Amino acid sequence: MANEFATTDSLNDLRAQLRQFTAERQWEQFHTPKNLASALIVEAAELLEPFQWLNNGKADELGAEKLQAVRHEMADVMAYLIMLADQLNIDLIAATNEKIQLNARKYPSDIVRGDARKYNEYE
Repeated sequence: MANEFATTDSLNDLRAQLRQFTAERQWEQFHTPKNLASALIVEAAELLEPFQWLNNGKADELGAEKLQAVRHEMADVMAYLIMLADQLNIDLIAATNEKIQLNARKYPSDIVRGDARKYNEYE
């Protein structure tokens, strides 16, 4: 019988649930950083699949079934990312805050507003 996991909105609680889920199945041996990074890429590719062949790729083209598929693939991506961060002892919240600050310096809003070029393409 499957164990029930409580729903949560805490990243730390999700990490704990993923640890428990993995431990109950004795999958820790497979969850090396390389394997988790590989699985993350596979899931990210699966996230793209429902958008393939859409005219503009916006949400209104997906429909209920494809939107549910996107939702589940996003959850897979997040789960693998959390497990990878756990293996590497990386605080995802802190890393994301740091990256936002780095990007704010690389892409000053008064220079890049409305322009999709990469930071090194500006004059």
